[in-house]
Amino acid sequence: MPYICPICQSPLMQHQPSKGYYCTKKHHFDMAKEGYLNLLPVQHKKTKEPGDSRAMMRSRRNFLEGGFYLDMAKAIAAMIDKHRSESPTLHILDMGCGEGYYSRQIEALCDNSEALDLHGIDIAKNAIFAAAKKQPNARFIVASNKRLPYTDEYFDLLLRVYAPSNDEEIIRLLKTNGLLLIVTPGPRHLWQLKEFIYKKVNEHNITVDLPAGFEQIDSQRISYTIQPDQDNRMALLQMTPFAWRAKGEVLSHIQRAKGLEIETDFILTLAKKSKVQDQET
Repeated sequence: MPYICPICQSPLMQHQPSKGYYCTKKHHFDMAKEGYLNLLPVQHKKTKEPGDSRAMMRSRRNFLEGGFYLDMAKAIAAMIDKHRSESPTLHILDMGCGEGYYSRQIEALCDNSEALDLHGIDIAKNAIFAAAKKQPNARFIVASNKRLPYTDEYFDLLLRVYAPSNDEEIIRLLKTNGLLLIVTPGPRHLWQLKEFIYKKVNEHNITVDLPAGFEQIDSQRISYTIQPDQDNRMALLQMTPFAWRAKGEVLSHIQRAKGLEIETDFILTLAKKSKVQDQET
């Protein structure tokens, strides 16, 4: 079993036939009928329903399923295929997976997808609910990236698309020579949206900080323009950390702009966990 108890960190075992999970200290976790597992105990929550609101998740889902980030998803799949090991099964975790868009694209776009063991984690229960319904052959859990309830060195690859993470947990979860694939904004990402908001627009810093003992082995920049309609433009804005600045007249200008073309700019960084790091930890 890949899971550990979020309360006592003991290995979780699976009930039969109920398919729930339990540990030796008698902590029990039921599998939802949609197929996901909730491993976020109430004492680890800062709010009653952590994560994005349903409205924000709906907007993000509509934007992503509109295909605006598909080229970036294709680049993720291509990089995985280029560097994947010869192992019969490749265990992959999408950290901060939301509603599972990138997990579904990896399954659809990667070669030999039947050899992929896909996992996704997010703190938002509603997002995991949707992800599990859309991709029943992947395994999704509700949990925090700060407390990842997986057994040591279970994964061959961790994917982090704009998601926060904990370096110690990344080191713990990846196998020796395991891969960490990080997607961050490129220098001109969403430049035209920012021009509505800031008097002076600055390029993103493209420096990517890696956990100790990780060596960068590949990098790629993906840049292209998109022309989302008004609804998708507003959904895209809500996906950004600067959305709170777009109020009043600024928001109105963004909504009313005709034929607005927006640059997307992504940096894909692939790093490998070294044997030295594995020995030190």
